[in-house]
Amino acid sequence: MVIKYLSALILPGILVMLFARVTYNRLIGLVLTVALIAASVYKGYTNAFPLIVVDAFSLTAGFWLAAKMKPKPVSNK
Repeated sequence: MVIKYLSALILPGILVMLFARVTYNRLIGLVLTVALIAASVYKGYTNAFPLIVVDAFSLTAGFWLAAKMKPKPVSNK
């Protein structure tokens, strides 16, 4: 059970940052991660309300960190 809570604390935030970096849009990254979490809730992998709260906290932290990421430097050649 501890592994579920640690995963819920870390993985959604990392996924938001990854999807934000890949799509160059942090809102799209957030939506894709929420869709993945909604699918896991639907399938029954996330069955406790505190686990959903931890997921939401991690999503918020990942969204904030995605806003703080620096964009790629543009080379002027």
